[in-house]
Amino acid sequence: MKNKLFIALFTFCLFSHLLNAQEQENTGSLNSGTITSQFDYLNSISNNYQDYKVVKKVHLDKIRQNVTDSLNVFKNELISLKQELKERQGEISDLQAQMSDLREQLESAEKARDSFAFLGIPIHKSAYNSMMWAIVALLTGAFLFFLYKFSQSHKVISKARKDLEETREEFDQHRKNTLERERKLKRELVDALNQKAI
Repeated sequence: MKNKLFIALFTFCLFSHLLNAQEQENTGSLNSGTITSQFDYLNSISNNYQDYKVVKKVHLDKIRQNVTDSLNVFKNELISLKQELKERQGEISDLQAQMSDLREQLESAEKARDSFAFLGIPIHKSAYNSMMWAIVALLTGAFLFFLYKFSQSHKVISKARKDLEETREEFDQHRKNTLERERKLKRELVDALNQKAI
């Protein structure tokens, strides 16, 4: 018995809901929904006369008002979209200007990174590198040249010292010989004077 009551109550609720939905569709279709559904509703509630549809003037005015309202809404949306598009284009142009500024800053930063002032003259790092290696090569060549000249002069000086030493030894030997001769001559002179005095 409870089941029958429940089924009856459920059937009544379902039936009343369907009637209510159909009633809302019949009364509110020109007040809500899309324009297409409103035209479909207008077509369904209109009377037929031969090949023509007879539409009530109230319904025609209502659909015109709905179409006009929809067009106004679309116009407003279009205006707001145009405004938003204009703002976006302004933002894009600002971003492009910022990007070009950033590119210029990047180029100047790269130039600053790749060059510097040397003795007050701006010079590129590769040119500076080449110049420094040329100076190093020149100084190395000069060092090797002067080292060669120094070794040559050292040989000359060593030979001159050796010759000087030999000359000194010869001179000392000559002096010794000369002193020895002088002493001998003095002795002979003294001996000769002594013999003369006798």
